[in-house]
Amino acid sequence: MDNSVLVKNPPLVSVQDVCQSYDNGTSGQITVLDNINMELRRGEIVGLLGRSGSGKSTLLRAIAGLIQPTKGTVTFEGKLISGTSSDVAVVFQNFALFPWLTVLENVEIGLEARGIKPAERRRQALSAIDLIGLDGYESAYPKELSGGMRQRVGLARALVVHPKLLLMDEPFSALDVLTSETLRNDLLDLWSEGRMPIEAILMVTHNIEDAVLMCDHILIFGSNPGHIIGEIHVDLPQPRNRLDPAFREILEEIYSLMTSKTDGTATLPSEPFVGNGIAIVLPKVSVNELAGLIETIAAPPYNGKADLPPLAASLRLEIDDLFPVGETLQLLRFVEMEKGDIRLTPLGQRFVESELDDRKHLFSQQLSVYVPLAAHIRCILDERPSHKASAQRFREELQDYMSEEAANDTIKAVTSMARYAEYFAYDEESDLFTLDNPS
Repeated sequence: MDNSVLVKNPPLVSVQDVCQSYDNGTSGQITVLDNINMELRRGEIVGLLGRSGSGKSTLLRAIAGLIQPTKGTVTFEGKLISGTSSDVAVVFQNFALFPWLTVLENVEIGLEARGIKPAERRRQALSAIDLIGLDGYESAYPKELSGGMRQRVGLARALVVHPKLLLMDEPFSALDVLTSETLRNDLLDLWSEGRMPIEAILMVTHNIEDAVLMCDHILIFGSNPGHIIGEIHVDLPQPRNRLDPAFREILEEIYSLMTSKTDGTATLPSEPFVGNGIAIVLPKVSVNELAGLIETIAAPPYNGKADLPPLAASLRLEIDDLFPVGETLQLLRFVEMEKGDIRLTPLGQRFVESELDDRKHLFSQQLSVYVPLAAHIRCILDERPSHKASAQRFREELQDYMSEEAANDTIKAVTSMARYAEYFAYDEESDLFTLDNPS
């Protein structure tokens, strides 16, 4: 875009050098966002795409004025954002409706807070309800509505105040596939026809196809901490077709960026760890999911190597489902993910061809070398005469490096893998790791 066009369409929102950190008690500051720069202009739909935990929703809350960034600035129409604004409305993933109010009352509530008189309030609310396709449900309560209808109420409540900017935080994630498809198409129709009283949309998503279907620009986020690893411009006309080769090319480009070894998303080592190195956040995945993905890649039509977009589509997995499994297998050296592809390593192929006991032996071997936390727990158990240790001891140790939630998830993940490999055992009632099972 040339400079003359940019002057005529200055940024509606400008984010400059934004960082966001939180105090994690004894472990000090945890950085959620690092050096974020972006602009959103009138007439644009911009998507923030990335894994859960990459700071997308934190950035959206900063733009909404719900939080103040630790560093950097967020401006709206050239003015520093300080608190919430009537020009910005948010649609949340969990609907956020008041269950004791009717559809009409839920939509009216923002207007009531502005002091709009009842007759005018009702007129504007009915118009918004009609716009999003819920005419006839004005007197219904949220419990009487489907998920898609409740999300439409949330959208009507956002639009009724005529904001300039609409922020959407995972707006379709709580809906089934067909409902989300219908709502997305209806939203795009309203936008393209100019029937919504807004000037721009910023949406958070971890669904790659949703982002390509809806957005003019897509900012791709890496994690630990959240940072922008790439920007994709989508120049395809609306409505967009998933089967269009140009659409598939953009999907490939996004998957390639998200599996780049330089993106910083995956904290996976290329060599065995030296020292304890326990500060890897392990995703919550089951051994069944790990084994299932290996076997899927090994079988036809992939035969050991799969292109991630069609693999994700065939398994109906979003990035928050597929990537944690793939990255854990990559950590264990059973697969390699790069440039939008996932392929079995020779060790992964050997795992597929092995019987159960040999699979467990391979898994145990890789755990001891490439998952420092597992090796650390096993070392403590080996050294103690009782061969027992409290799991809480390791959770607290991890909290020196990560949040309490991440520490709990990491302990659950390593426990699952260790049980399968018979590397060590865990007794839930006593919350103890032991060597009772391993030989």
